[in-house]
Amino acid sequence: MTIEFANEFALDAGLCHLNHAAVSPWPRRTAAAVTQFATENAHLGSMGYPRWLQVEQRLRERLARLIGATAADIALVKNTSEGLSIIAHGLPWRAGENVVGIAQEFPSNRIVWESLAAQGVTWRAVDLAQSIDPETDLLARCDQHTRVLAVSWVQYARGLRLNLARLAAGCRERDILLCVDAIQGLGAIPFDLATSAADVVVADGHKWLLGAEGVALLYVRPELRERLLLRQFGWHMVEHFSDFDRVDWLPAANARRFECGSPNMLGIHALEASLSLLEEIGLETIWRELQIRTAYLIARLDEREFELLTPKDSMRRAGIITFRVPDVPTEQLYSELMARQVLCAQRGGGIRFSPHFYTPLAVIDAAIGIVDQVRK
Repeated sequence: MTIEFANEFALDAGLCHLNHAAVSPWPRRTAAAVTQFATENAHLGSMGYPRWLQVEQRLRERLARLIGATAADIALVKNTSEGLSIIAHGLPWRAGENVVGIAQEFPSNRIVWESLAAQGVTWRAVDLAQSIDPETDLLARCDQHTRVLAVSWVQYARGLRLNLARLAAGCRERDILLCVDAIQGLGAIPFDLATSAADVVVADGHKWLLGAEGVALLYVRPELRERLLLRQFGWHMVEHFSDFDRVDWLPAANARRFECGSPNMLGIHALEASLSLLEEIGLETIWRELQIRTAYLIARLDEREFELLTPKDSMRRAGIITFRVPDVPTEQLYSELMARQVLCAQRGGGIRFSPHFYTPLAVIDAAIGIVDQVRK
């Protein structure tokens, strides 16, 4: 790992942080931005609010560049679940329609679609455990009544990465909306709407984007944006939102129509600072460095003949590596790792390690060394 990456983070030397697929640590500049914001608020109140709005605008612009959109297309919502709910309960459904997804999805990308059952809408799941070609199987599960294909770009438990370009092309042919939960990919892998033409992209900022919980990106294709029914209303989502005395109102023409009330300025300052780092380094560089680390981790697992649950094909992987250790119960191994300051997760029937571009290889070695100790 290069020194310039290492200097951007202040993790304790004894901690093996391999949990970016859950909640990431903040870069130094992000912690500094939050500290400065808090200090300013404590001493000056909201005197600097016009400047805070400039930070908010910079965040929209950074998020737009991240996916290949425009700032007007970016809504700042609370989290991925809220973004998905805006879509699920904004579409005008007809009884008998369905949504196609994946059985092994994180609950946010299942419950929101199952909640439409009262409207006569069914959620149809593809079982990844029975699928060799998930894109083909997902599209085959669609029929003339399918309205939305809703998937995670990268599956949270075992890290399978879908080919969004294939899914987007198949959805266009079938006149189906593609809704992508990108939380486990954005910040780790380059993304571009020009090639992965999703109708909706949602992603919280606290994982691979290195931000705080409570601020998420919601992109809705402009043509679709105007067709969604609004279920949340307030002062911030109207066209002339700074004219408080105006009695006639219309929803904002841009993506702000999905932001009903006051923004999370603290979280906005955090995520804007984190994205400034990612932009300086560049997503191509970040993805290259992350691939080096995941390949290194897989090699260490293979040497020990551990069971890799994440796809071995590099085109099917992102930053998540999930594995099982023979003869060691996964729950026991997880408890031991956490007790010895290996920050990881128990997911998908195994142990999930998720390094990022800056993770020292020595941290991976140390974590595997602790696995070896537990195994003995």
